[in-house]
Amino acid sequence: MTSTEFSWDKSANNRAASHLEAQARVKLSDDVLISNIRWFIAFRWVLIGALIVFEILVLLSSSDTFVKLGVSDQHNWPVVVIGILIFANILYIIALDYLPPSRYNSPTINLWAQIIVDLVCLSVVVHYIGSTSTPVSFFYVLHIALACIFFSARESFYVTVLVCIMDTVVILIDNFLFAQAPLSTLINKHFSIESSPQDNALLWMIFLDVLFLVVWYVVSRLSLIVRTHEHHLADAYKQIKRAQVEKDQYALLITHQLKSPLDAIRSKINLIREGYLGETSSEVTHALEQMDIRAKNMSGLILDLLRLERLKTSCHDTAQFQSTNIYTILKKCIDKLGPVINSKEMKLNVSVNDFYYQCIPEQLEILFENIISNSITYSHHGTSIEIASHQIGTDQATVTVTDHGIGIESKDLPNIFNEYFYSPRAAMHNKSTSGIGLSIVKIAAENNKLKINVDSEPGVGTTFTIIFNNVTSNAA
Repeated sequence: MTSTEFSWDKSANNRAASHLEAQARVKLSDDVLISNIRWFIAFRWVLIGALIVFEILVLLSSSDTFVKLGVSDQHNWPVVVIGILIFANILYIIALDYLPPSRYNSPTINLWAQIIVDLVCLSVVVHYIGSTSTPVSFFYVLHIALACIFFSARESFYVTVLVCIMDTVVILIDNFLFAQAPLSTLINKHFSIESSPQDNALLWMIFLDVLFLVVWYVVSRLSLIVRTHEHHLADAYKQIKRAQVEKDQYALLITHQLKSPLDAIRSKINLIREGYLGETSSEVTHALEQMDIRAKNMSGLILDLLRLERLKTSCHDTAQFQSTNIYTILKKCIDKLGPVINSKEMKLNVSVNDFYYQCIPEQLEILFENIISNSITYSHHGTSIEIASHQIGTDQATVTVTDHGIGIESKDLPNIFNEYFYSPRAAMHNKSTSGIGLSIVKIAAENNKLKINVDSEPGVGTTFTIIFNNVTSNAA
C-alpha cells in the first residue's frame, strides 16, 4: 500500500521566501564581483581624469581663488593621489587578469583593497579641499552605496564604520590641529557667532556619521530587496524553462504516437486504391486520393516536428562537428529534391565552388534541403532557381538560393523564422504549409554558427544568403 501526502501550506511558501531572503544576504558570486570590479576600475580611470583636470585648473589659477572657496593650500597632494590611484589601478588589473586565483588573490580581496585605498585617497582629498568648508565629504556616500551593492549587509556595514572613522579623523585633524572655516558658517552665519568653530565641527561630524549610517541602512535594504527579487525571478525562470521542456517532451511523445496510426491509415488507403480489397467507384477513389493527400501532409508535419525537436536537443555538441564539403552537401539535397523540381518543370542553375566548413553535416543538409524545398514550393510553375556560392576574402563564403516566386511582404519578413508562422500569402499558395520549415532552418543555423540574410520582393522572388565564416579550401 502506497501513501502520498500533498500539502499546499502557505507557511511553506513563507519559509521558501525567508530562505531566498537569507540567500540574498550573501555577497555576490565571484563572476558578478569580477564584472563589478572591472566597472569599478573603469570608473576610477574617470575619477583620475577628473583629478588631472582639477590639477590643471589649480596650475592655471591663482591660489587665492581656491582659498576663497574654502579649499586649503594645494601643495602637491593631487599629483600624489593621482599617482597612487594609477599605480593601484594597474595592480588591480594585474591581480585580476594575470595572476592565478588564490587565497590572497580573490575578487573579494581585490574589491576590499580597492575600497580601502580609495577611502584613504578620498580622506586626503577631503582634508586638503576642506572637510567642513566644502561638501566634498559627501563623496564618502558613493563608497557606502557601492559596498551595499557588492557585499553582504554585514560587510557593507563594516565599510560604513570605516567611512565614519576616517571622516571623523579628518574632521578632528582639520578643526583641532588646523584652523578651518566650518561649513555651517557658509550656511548660517548667526549660528556660527553663537558657537565656536570646534563645536560646529563636532556637530558637522555627528551629522555626517548619522547620515552615513542612514544611507547604509536604506541602500542595504534596497539592495537586499533587489537581490531577493532576482532570486524570485531566477526561480521563476527555471520553472518556466522546466515547464517548456516538459511541454516539448509531451508534444514529442504525442507526435510519435500519431505517426504509427497515420502510417497504418495511409497503408490501408493504398491497399484500397490498388484494388487489393476489390473494385471501387470513381467517387471512392477520388475520396481516397484526397484522404491520402491530407494524410501525407499530416505525416510531413509530424516529421517536421520530430526533426525540430531533434535539432533543439542536439545543440553545440562539438564532437559532431567535422570539416564538410559544402558542394557535396548541396548536391545531395538537389538529388533528393530532383523529382519535385521535375514535377513543376523548373530549371535549376547551380554554380557552387568547393569549400569546407566545420559543421554538423546532417544538420547542414537539413538546412539546405528546407531552404531549397521552400524555394521550389513558393515558385511558380516553369520558373528557375539559382544556387550559387561567392568567396569573400580568404576565410568567408556565402551560398545564395534565389527563386522567382510569390515573394515575402516586408511586414512578414521579420517573422518568417518564428515557429508555426506563415503569412496569408504563403497559406493561399500552399495550403499544406505547417510554418515549421524555416524554424528548422533557424535552429540548424544557430547550431552550426551560421548567419542568414533574406531579401524578398512580393511577386518577384526571394533570395536566401547563408554566410559561412572561417571556411577553408581543403578538408581540415
